[in-house]
Amino acid sequence: MKTLSDFNFKGKRVLLRSDLNSEVVKKRVLMSERIKESAITINELKKKGAKVVVIAHQGNPGKEDFVSLSQHAKLLNKSTHVKFVKDIVGKKAIEEIKKLKPGEAILLENVRFLKEEMDLKQNNRLVKVLAPLFDIYINDAFSVCHREHTSIVLIPKLLPHCAGRILEKEVHALKKISIKNCVYILGGAKPEENIKLLRGKKVLACGLFGQLCLVAKGRNLGYQNEFLKKATLIKEDYSKFLFKLRKKMKNVETPEDFAVNYHGKRKEFNLQEFPLKYEIEDIGAKTIKRYTGIIKKAPAVYMKGPAGNTAEKQYSKGTEAILKAVAKCKGFTLIGGGHLSEAIYRLKINPKKFGHMSLSGGALLDYIAGEKLPGLETLK
Repeated sequence: MKTLSDFNFKGKRVLLRSDLNSEVVKKRVLMSERIKESAITINELKKKGAKVVVIAHQGNPGKEDFVSLSQHAKLLNKSTHVKFVKDIVGKKAIEEIKKLKPGEAILLENVRFLKEEMDLKQNNRLVKVLAPLFDIYINDAFSVCHREHTSIVLIPKLLPHCAGRILEKEVHALKKISIKNCVYILGGAKPEENIKLLRGKKVLACGLFGQLCLVAKGRNLGYQNEFLKKATLIKEDYSKFLFKLRKKMKNVETPEDFAVNYHGKRKEFNLQEFPLKYEIEDIGAKTIKRYTGIIKKAPAVYMKGPAGNTAEKQYSKGTEAILKAVAKCKGFTLIGGGHLSEAIYRLKINPKKFGHMSLSGGALLDYIAGEKLPGLETLK
């Protein structure tokens, strides 16, 4: 796979597929590591004399975070200079692309505003209009490489192509995590993703996933049983999912105590004391001690998702303790997912203590699970 080091960009018109997808609160886009990291690649290309056109997405159609990239341009401009163009394949976009000078960059509108982005018909406008205008295509959006979208798998087939610095860094780091005795710490609220990784590795289950593992074993957690059924993002039949999960738990460690919301305050209960009528918010002290002991001896660690509700300080105890144990681990450590990255900064843990902090979610998990990512296959 070629990288930025393999091309001469001076005077070349470059189509850069970045990932600027960030958290949106009340229609306001928040600054993210993805935006900060993307600016690094843009700056390098500008310094090398490229005419840079950035395409990216934000959210999905029908969702609250499906907004324009105009705010992203303002956030990018804190680290580099890009001009926002409220167009993608129309007359305005074409004019702005053609008049670019070496060392300049523009950001086009949210690429998912066009249905053709998720439609792989060969004659769509993204392919017909954009591809002929460029000399080189760069994919710097590892986090969407598991998607068969036009800007990820079709356009690069028509142009000389390479990986951007973010994508290059991600792939390099992920090669280090395929160690036989790697410990997986799987939390968060997307259990269908986690189940892909239950393939003989040592797993420490926490978060909503850890609770689901206990329910799959037949444990009655009381209020939490019904909460899990309603709150978790399981697309398939709930009972069928639990049956599938039960069969894959040979190497899965599950919590032995929990912290609950006891009338607004943290209170811990042993697993034997359940079922209870309170909502589970975090793992308890016994589980923390057992999990951190395993982490200290691990040759490599991959952590996905928090151990509890990190939005509230009193329920961040489990996540903080595990992250600090991972930070002290002598083996290679990989942190995956936006919620964990946010927790690290909120809890004031030095991010440099980890081997690699990934900006990706689904693509990262698919890669670790051994699946081929369409975006990477296209670049090979």
